[in-house]
Amino acid sequence: MITRELAVALRDAGLVWHPAEGDRFQLDLPEEVELEAEADVFTVSEMTIEARQTPSGTDLAFNGTTEWALDAVTLADAVWLPREDQLRDLLRGTFRSLVRLDDTFRVEIAIADEILGFEHPDPSEAYGRALLALMARSR
Repeated sequence: MITRELAVALRDAGLVWHPAEGDRFQLDLPEEVELEAEADVFTVSEMTIEARQTPSGTDLAFNGTTEWALDAVTLADAVWLPREDQLRDLLRGTFRSLVRLDDTFRVEIAIADEILGFEHPDPSEAYGRALLALMARSR
């Protein structure tokens, strides 16, 4: 799983999230709201946390199964933690390879006939770093 820091960087770079069953996220509430659950990782699921369309946008509704009292949060109050397969899909045609090295994984992407490599012990993090670089070049 990618780090929260990388997930925030991807969001700030313009990555748009359309919540779907199985997506993971953390809360990102204003500083004045103190909530121990902010560090917890949640999963979108019809049984527990459901993405609902409202007139003001998408809300993540907590269906009464969590230990703490929270009815819903807006999408802006959540940080999406994309999975490895989602990150790879977002790289689209730029993705060239994932290679396992001795103690790390290397993701290679091609941008304008240039091959760029990103290494990390977690392949999801390597994919995320590649996507962040792709987004930065696309601006």
